[in-house]
Amino acid sequence: MTPLVIRHSSNYTYTAPVTLGPHRLLLRPREGHDIRISSSTLEIDPLPEKVTWSRDMHGNSVATVAFSPYQTSYLRIDSVVQLEHYDSAPLDFLVEDRAVMFPFVFNPTERIDLTPYVTPVFNTDQRAVENWVSEFVAPGARIETFVLLDRINRTIAETFAYEAREKPGVQRPSETLAKRSGSCRDFATLMIEACRFFGLPARFVSGYASTEDIPAAIGATHAWAEVFLPGAGWKGFDSTAGALTGPKHIAVAVGRDPESLPPISGSFCTDFTDVQSTLLVDVSVTRA
Repeated sequence: MTPLVIRHSSNYTYTAPVTLGPHRLLLRPREGHDIRISSSTLEIDPLPEKVTWSRDMHGNSVATVAFSPYQTSYLRIDSVVQLEHYDSAPLDFLVEDRAVMFPFVFNPTERIDLTPYVTPVFNTDQRAVENWVSEFVAPGARIETFVLLDRINRTIAETFAYEAREKPGVQRPSETLAKRSGSCRDFATLMIEACRFFGLPARFVSGYASTEDIPAAIGATHAWAEVFLPGAGWKGFDSTAGALTGPKHIAVAVGRDPESLPPISGSFCTDFTDVQSTLLVDVSVTRA
């Protein structure tokens, strides 16, 4: 068991007074057999009128924040979470016999539930993805499913250059392939689209990672892919590190579309023109 403390501070400043609209926060890690939250605090300034917690369609914990109709020139959101991480052996899993070798067939019930996760998000990029993944397995050939996934994952980590991008959203897979570089969320997106091309269900994960095992330039916020394997369930593949996810990865939110999972999203209105906002983020993941 690994005890961890996650501190996530977001500070917005505005060049003129604004009225804050509703904000949606994805900051609380996903609890389960592998992660247990022992304490969690959320401080928001200006003080909101109401904070409502809910679960979205993917089971993510969502905080919806409603503010009073008063103007402000700043917004501060501080989250501190203490948790216990029990996933100490990421390679300790068994795939059902029918799925050990690729290609394999999902049963009818699985196909219904997993359809959203095998449907590409970037349809116009499929030719570029097809050309790239052709190097991993020959048409009609059989290969161990995990070997195929591990090969794709490691190739991204070893042959693409990491770059920290401040722009929101993700690069299209074709752009990442052309540039041979991207951020962690771009690498995760490419991994997902490659898996979906092969008919393997994959989803996007946003969360945190310790900088002990991945390059310090990545910081503590992170993104990776999860692939569904019969018998093993959803297994995390970190295409920035080229490894399976483990005790240094903390999932916060999962979804089909990489664009749908920003940690903080919201709006503001103002009587002034050309109001600019500046965001400073400070995140750390440390042992308790």
